[in-house]
Parts: sequence; structure tokens; C-alpha cells
Amino acid sequence: MPLKGVKVLEFVGLAPGPLCGKILGDFGASVTRIDKMLENPLDVLHHGKSTLAVNLKKTEGQRIVRQLASKYDVIVEPFRPGVMEKLNLGPGELCAENPRLIYARLTGFGQEGRLAARAGHDLNYVAVSGVLSMLGRQDQNPTAPINLLADFAGGSVMCALGICLALLERHRSGRGQVVDAAMVDGAAYVASWLFMSRHLSIWGESQQRGANLLDGGAYFYDTYKTKDGLYMSVAALEPQFFGIIKERLQLPEELSQYGAENQVLGKQLLTDAFLTKTQAEWSAIFEDVDACVYPVVDWQKVQEHDHNATRKSFELVGNSIAPRPAPRLSRTPGQLRKNAQNDHTSVLDELNLKPEELRQMQEDGVLTLSTKPKL
Repeated sequence: MPLKGVKVLEFVGLAPGPLCGKILGDFGASVTRIDKMLENPLDVLHHGKSTLAVNLKKTEGQRIVRQLASKYDVIVEPFRPGVMEKLNLGPGELCAENPRLIYARLTGFGQEGRLAARAGHDLNYVAVSGVLSMLGRQDQNPTAPINLLADFAGGSVMCALGICLALLERHRSGRGQVVDAAMVDGAAYVASWLFMSRHLSIWGESQQRGANLLDGGAYFYDTYKTKDGLYMSVAALEPQFFGIIKERLQLPEELSQYGAENQVLGKQLLTDAFLTKTQAEWSAIFEDVDACVYPVVDWQKVQEHDHNATRKSFELVGNSIAPRPAPRLSRTPGQLRKNAQNDHTSVLDELNLKPEELRQMQEDGVLTLSTKPKL
């Protein structure tokens, strides 16, 4: 796998950090979680990672991390600016001891700026990024995009990209660097096209949220409820696709895609039409044509969709549906990690601790191990 041999220390926080570590691990990196506890019920992305439960408030706990960091390639830490410095584990200390270390700091607001030290969540970061103002129906409140846009797209994925870029650059320079992965920046960056396309006619003169071609303002680019309470997605931007929709839904020939006078009528016609059949029936009607009409597949049944089944796009990890790593590389593809490792043996071996030292650290509450080691 492409990241084979890369060793990552992931300081466990909320979901963005674990997904970043998961991406690196799925593509071959060896990931060790540094957590307060061995069993963390909130971290559902721990598969394939080793775990070391360390009390970072103790000097000996800090020493353990420094020792590991001197041998590792990447650190991923999700805390507010200054937290790692107070623990004597900031990039100033660790990168001085290991100049090849890539130190990734995954935060909401970044390492500097008025809001850097403030608390926040995905919705706040998307709000400050400017992207939230673009999401939602006309004349309604902006719509929260779950925690997909800032936490994961702008946070985890952008951080993993930054780490890979830093690893690539290290081949030339031999030096590591700090990756400042701010979710506000990342959310805005993945929305670059939305910012930079505003002069195009798709946005209309008003530029109002929910009144444009791609955000619910056009009746031929929307979702519609079916007879059985499910939904179909319609994205017939091009006239040839719209023509097929008119034919299959038996809509009036004079109905046009564009023009304000057609939007209300078209919306009502499509709403009424889709309510006459089930999702399965509509899927069959549009199965053999390119009309850009597809079912909204329920996440609980996503494995059953024939396209996803053919590509084996999902697997079960325990009782959970898990997407396979993407993108798919032809020679060195990623591999979904399914085992829930709490094996700290290999990590402890790297520390070269004597049996009496290990016993003392357990007694002092520096380390928590799942089983008593063989001393």
C-alpha cells in the first residue's frame, strides 16, 4: 500500500482526527492512538490502529510520547492551540528532536487569528467559512450539512492531504514541517468553485440562497417523494436529459426548463408525477436511459444497490456499514481495516522499557494496559 512504512501517532479527539488517521491507516500507514483510556466508545474509527493509554499530565507520560515521536513520521493532534505546548509536546519540542517529523494540527479555527482559541463545532466552522450561507432553501434558514463539510471534508480529508504533501516534500528536503489544518479554511477550500463561479449565469442576478440552478431553485434539479414515501433525485441540467424526463413522466410538451413562469408549474407537475409510483417502479422506468434520474438510496440499504454491490463499495465492520477506501489505486489500493486492535505490545517494544519500569508506570497511573504484561 502507498503509505506502508509510515508511522503515525494520533492523539485521540472527536471524529475529525480519527478519520484522518483512518485514511492514513487504510492506505498502509501504521497508526498508534494516544488516548486517555483503552476503550473509547466515542471513537468508532479505531479499527486497524494500536492504542496506548497514556496520562499526558504526568511527566513520565510526556516522556513516553516524546520517545515515540522521535521515531515516528507523523503526529496528528486535534487540540486547541497551546494545549500540546503546555504538555511539553508542541512542534517546537518534538520537531527539534525529530527534524523529519510532520506535525499535523487539526483544529476548527487554525493556529492563529482572533477565534483560534475558541470552542466550536462543524456548524460554527462552516458558518465562519462563508459556505453555510450558500446552503438551504430560499427564504429559509441555512441548512446544517450534518458534520460532513467542516469536520470531515474540510478537516479530516484536507489534513490527510496536507500530511501526504508534506511526506512527498520530505523526500526532497529531508525535513518535516507543521501542517495547520483549520476546518474553516478547509471547508472554504473545498467550496472554491462555489466562490469563484459567481459570475456564471447559474447563480442568477439575486445570488440568493436556494434560488439558483444547483441549490434547489430549479425544479429539474431536486428530489421528489415517491408513492412509497421514498425519494428520487432529478438532475436533468442538459436539454436532452430533460426531454427524456418529459417523455417518461408524460409531461406537457410545452413545459420548458427555464423561465420563472415554468418553475412553479414544473415543480408541481414533477411532484404529482413521482407520487404515482414507487421508488422501485421509477427506478425501473429510468433504468435504461440517461436522464440523470436515480433513487435516493437509503444508507441502511446501500450495500443492496446493484451498482454498489458490483463494485463491492461497502463492507461490514462488526455490525456497521463501512465504505471501502477511496480512491481506488490500480496497483496499491487501500484496504479497509476491520480488526479492533488494542495490541500495545509492538508500541511498548519501541520504548525499550525494563519490566520494573513498566510495572512502576502502571502503578503510578502513567500507563493503562488491558492485561498485565509478562514481567
